[in-house]
Amino acid sequence: MEDLDLEPDRPEDKDDLGQGAVAMHSVTALSGMYQDWFLDYASYVILERAVPHLHDGLKPVQRRILHSMKRMDDGRYNKVANIIGHTMQFHPHGDASIGDALVQLGQKDLLVDTQGNWGNILTGDGAAAPRYIEARLSKFANDVVFNPKTTEWKLSYDGRNKEPVTLPVKFPLLLALGVEGIAVGLASKILPHNFNEIIDASIDYLQGKEFVFYPDFPTAGMIDVSKYNDGQRGGVVKVRAKIEKIDKKALVITEIPFGKTTTSLIDSIIKANEKGKIKIRKIDDNTSSNVEIVVYLMPGISPDKTIDALYALTDCEYSISPNTCVITGSKPSFMGVSEILKFSTDNTVRLLKTELEIRLSELMEEWHMSSLEKIFIEERIYRDIEECETWEAVIKAIDDGLKPFRKKLLRDITRDDIIMLTEIKIKRISKYDAKKADEHIRSIDVEMEEVRNHLRNLIPFAINYFRQIKKKYGKGRERKTEIRSFDTIQATKVVANNARLYINYKEGFIGTGLKKDEFVCECSDIDDIIVIRKDGSYLITKVADKIFVGNDPIYAQVFRKNDERTIYNIVYQDGKDGPYYIKRCAISGLTRDKEYNLTRGVPGSKILYFSANPNGEAEVIKIHHKPKARLKKLMFEFDFGQLAIKGKTSMGNILTRNSVHKISLKEKGVSTLGGRKIWFDDAVFRLNVDGRGIYLGEFSADDKILVITKNGYFRVTGFDLTNHFEDNILIIEKYRQGAVYSAAYWDAGQKFYYVKRFIIEESEKPLCFINEDPESKLISITEVEYPRFEIQFGGKHKDRTNEIIEVAEFIGVKSYKAKGRRLTSFMVDNIQEIEPVVKKESQPPVEDEQEEEEEQPHKDKPSDPAQMKLEL
Repeated sequence: MEDLDLEPDRPEDKDDLGQGAVAMHSVTALSGMYQDWFLDYASYVILERAVPHLHDGLKPVQRRILHSMKRMDDGRYNKVANIIGHTMQFHPHGDASIGDALVQLGQKDLLVDTQGNWGNILTGDGAAAPRYIEARLSKFANDVVFNPKTTEWKLSYDGRNKEPVTLPVKFPLLLALGVEGIAVGLASKILPHNFNEIIDASIDYLQGKEFVFYPDFPTAGMIDVSKYNDGQRGGVVKVRAKIEKIDKKALVITEIPFGKTTTSLIDSIIKANEKGKIKIRKIDDNTSSNVEIVVYLMPGISPDKTIDALYALTDCEYSISPNTCVITGSKPSFMGVSEILKFSTDNTVRLLKTELEIRLSELMEEWHMSSLEKIFIEERIYRDIEECETWEAVIKAIDDGLKPFRKKLLRDITRDDIIMLTEIKIKRISKYDAKKADEHIRSIDVEMEEVRNHLRNLIPFAINYFRQIKKKYGKGRERKTEIRSFDTIQATKVVANNARLYINYKEGFIGTGLKKDEFVCECSDIDDIIVIRKDGSYLITKVADKIFVGNDPIYAQVFRKNDERTIYNIVYQDGKDGPYYIKRCAISGLTRDKEYNLTRGVPGSKILYFSANPNGEAEVIKIHHKPKARLKKLMFEFDFGQLAIKGKTSMGNILTRNSVHKISLKEKGVSTLGGRKIWFDDAVFRLNVDGRGIYLGEFSADDKILVITKNGYFRVTGFDLTNHFEDNILIIEKYRQGAVYSAAYWDAGQKFYYVKRFIIEESEKPLCFINEDPESKLISITEVEYPRFEIQFGGKHKDRTNEIIEVAEFIGVKSYKAKGRRLTSFMVDNIQEIEPVVKKESQPPVEDEQEEEEEQPHKDKPSDPAQMKLEL
């Protein structure tokens, strides 16, 4: 223990302390300290921690890891724990940050070859401990990232080692890796892009062409880049999981959006289910090397609507806001990804030029020394030094001996050159091979000329460099993320009903908590409801537990925005003693919690008859007058179908001026709106009623849509706007029962071309009408009554005359399951549909639909009269 000083303080000590305190107080102000320290700290974090450098696309920790791995590199794997320890010579922020950064580099599968359990970006599982996993630099990293001859160096943080300021990366590495970093008051988020597309864009830039490229993610999924804004601030991309229907009872998620894991995705789905926004029975996660999340639906739940709900209400779809920030000139800069690619490509050209110049100087030096050595030995200059007694005399003797040959050399002879000549051993002189020396000098000449040619044609050389990089490392790096245009899904249209709406007509309250009052309908907690009162006033409000909506409500229902098909039929009295008006109108977009009126707004107005019709039905009503003198007609009927549908603010037509006793329904009517016009938007593969895309027709309640895909499947489905469609659609049209289709296809199993005619069977499940072998392919399909196919022969039969097949005469109508009839036994180059010939007589023969056997192929000398006619 230390001895305690128990002596009392001396007065002089107190005076010294007091003066010191005063001095300190007079020197430093707290506000000044905070200002300087904060700026220093913020600058350090921005420049040395979180934001990548434009030159090599790396954060400092990533650069130091790669530098350490290069110093350790011997071609074999190193323990990650050893790499971390070695990197700590350059990075002063601890092993945890180094380990995390190295694992992220390894998971991107570009610069680091890994061995062991490095985690799973799909499931979010972490890597094993550093002592259990190993890594080494990839061949790509060794080829592209390092060159000590073109690297600028600086001292490490403790001055004991040298580290690169930036690495001489000859590739737009930042765009391939992507980056996310949060500094003090600043953030950087650059999305990863496709390796091959980056190279293609660099080549296009060097060739002076326009280029465009978009993000690509290792987790695949889908992306909407319509608002990418070149990756700059203010831009946004939407990413989606890929969801497919297994059947009516289950969905499967096969790809997840970037930035999410299967665990986080499942958690968001479970959370939405617990809130009642979607209705699912259970979820199975079968993910291993590929994503497979099976979602089982509750009975009676639409799979198409559930897919939309998953996109709208869970992490299956979300938005990413890129923010391209990089370090340039010791300060952060904001620029687009196109500008980054241009800079990186120009920097690659500059580095290639520097490497060529260095190589040329090395070759010139090698040529100079080889030539000097050749002269020294062949001219026997070494004999001039036999009688020299001093070192200077030796140097002078050699220098004098070389003087006649100075003009043959590329540069002047230096003292160091002469010293090198004196170090040549006698054994080497005695075994000197002049012929071999001449060949070596000629090879140097050839290589120098090649390097000079590359320098003269630097841009073509750089283009070839990029092509070689793509050829060597581009295989297996094709685009994974599908670029699509996403439709906007309104959550209120797809959310599941998770509540019950009740109303108290006497007191004017409505809500989900009034369980003892009258039930209205099923709803969700994010729905809007419309409430119409006796006096004709109405409003739109949010679903709540209990809310007052006014006195005398006569109608309440969930409100669907922009619903033009729900038509309200109304009879109202204008004022206390005014005439009676009748009107039909739709109520679409409104401002929430704002009062509106269906009448003219005259005080004392009231609604006598009201009906809401989901499909624009028009009923017939009976109007009973109050008896009065000289009134001959006490009752008459009126059909709402006689009225045009007008705006919600319209006054309507006068129904009667006499006092009305009551109005009653005589009979229900039918829709006056006609069919619903449907379009198919091939940009987002969805149906719409807004006129976007391909017009499919006018659809009534029982109408269907036929979908035929390029891989030889068909299905028949309804025209619900929530339906999802395949992205390989060949034909989409209104389904017509009994229509006959003719198809030519390649049967991969039989290795022949076939033709068949069949009638589409109504089925929501996709049915294959060609061979189900994955290599089979549909050549052509048509609904023409008398189609004709022209066969162009190829291979050893290419000299045969083209053959035309009249399909209706060649084969009859069969089931879609039938194989059909072989078109030819000869080698085929192409089959195409040609202009049909109109027939005036006979119908195509209809054969037994149960027939499954293959018919005989078409031959050169057919016995059938119809076929004989074809030959003629």
